[in-house]
Amino acid sequence: MRVDARGLTFDLRTGGPEEGAPVLLLHGFPQHGGEWDEVVPALHAAGLRTYAPDQRGYSPGARPAAVEAYRIRELVADAAGVLDALGVASAHVVGHDWGAAVAWGLAAAHPDRVRTLTAVSVPHPAAMAHALATVPRQRARSAYMSLFRRPGTAERVLLAMRATALRRMLGGVGDAARVARYADPMREPGALTAALNWYRAMSGADMRAVGPVGVPTTFVWSDGDVAIGRTAAEGCVAHVTGDYRFVELAGVTHWIPDEAPAPLAAAILARVAS
Repeated sequence: MRVDARGLTFDLRTGGPEEGAPVLLLHGFPQHGGEWDEVVPALHAAGLRTYAPDQRGYSPGARPAAVEAYRIRELVADAAGVLDALGVASAHVVGHDWGAAVAWGLAAAHPDRVRTLTAVSVPHPAAMAHALATVPRQRARSAYMSLFRRPGTAERVLLAMRATALRRMLGGVGDAARVARYADPMREPGALTAALNWYRAMSGADMRAVGPVGVPTTFVWSDGDVAIGRTAAEGCVAHVTGDYRFVELAGVTHWIPDEAPAPLAAAILARVAS
């Protein structure tokens, strides 16, 4: 399915009963809406209707060239625009990795559009910005971003030898077939550059500008996440004014929707039920 929003065309996966409460699922880098495939059966069984778009840069019809077009305010506006195109006034919103950053931004800027928020792996952008500024270990964890922000160089490194480095980065998602499911689309002309533009457009000022979140919120983090440390994860609570739950998964890597879909679905359903 495709939807048109803000002059762009987004590929979209849908499922569950048409009359069910809507759930907007926002993927991370370098994946796509298919990262939720192991999570959504439990949501559908609970009577929820799911919408998983391939976000800006990932949908071929939503791939502007300018780096500036990938600032977080544009990504948040896309999420709201997709809801508008679907005729959905408000939804339960779930986001992983960069999708979590978008979900935090949507809940902060447009709380009327977000019934509940479940953010996965990546904390509130202001909490992340604070950790990057004050915690040397978090800066070390995030050092890969300096490569990602280098036009041309990052593409060459990640795509060399049939995308060996990109495949290695995705190793935690599962077997070779699952890795290929995410890595292969990034080898299409322009796809990886568009996905990396999310990092290239990122700024500390934009991260700190995301306001507090007042909707009922759950943050799901895994202690095996090499990218996000405990300080950033536990800092989320300072940026949520509504009901808040912190769910920690033991022995799981950054790739929670692929690696631990059952406990993640349970956390989402518990938040939706609240």
